[in-house]
Amino acid sequence: MKFSKWFVSLASVAALSVVSTAQAQAADGAPDALVKSVSTEVTAVLKADPAILSNQPKLKSLIETKLLPNFSFSRMTQLAMGRNWAKASPDQQAALTKEFQTLLVRTYSGALANFRNNTIDFRPLRMNAADTDVIVKTVVNQPNGQGIPIDYSMEKGADGSWKAYDIVVAGVSLVTNYREEFNTVVRDQGVDALIKQLQAKNK
Repeated sequence: MKFSKWFVSLASVAALSVVSTAQAQAADGAPDALVKSVSTEVTAVLKADPAILSNQPKLKSLIETKLLPNFSFSRMTQLAMGRNWAKASPDQQAALTKEFQTLLVRTYSGALANFRNNTIDFRPLRMNAADTDVIVKTVVNQPNGQGIPIDYSMEKGADGSWKAYDIVVAGVSLVTNYREEFNTVVRDQGVDALIKQLQAKNK
């Protein structure tokens, strides 16, 4: 995929920041409080056990248990597909969602090392009580580097839980950054070809 190394790394940092725990959700259901609570937790985990970064089973477990439940991968895939989402059958949509999820998880795994030495500033949340779609704004401060603005697009589900469906790093969307490439493959070769390409990358 056509990601720069910088973008992938920062997107991975962003993804970790919305990892959730049952305790955090119980303590405060606000999306910004959730982001802040879990950012602190994950930073502590990585600093306490840096060996996790080179232990693939533990790294995979961290991502699957802490990260996956808190992303709306169906909506993320729909956004990445754009107008071509409607061209896919329900089975194709399910396959695309599965492969895109795997791709993003692999992306996050490869860049976790960039997270533990960063600090995060949290901007005040602009939100009304009835809002179900909000943007949580943060700035990631890298050692000896410029602060990078990272925004989380989050939606509230029927069960009251918040999930992220996009991450915008310095004005660039993690999800829609894939759209041009996805559109090109679908236009030239069809939806099944895109699924096969994603499957090949994920092996």
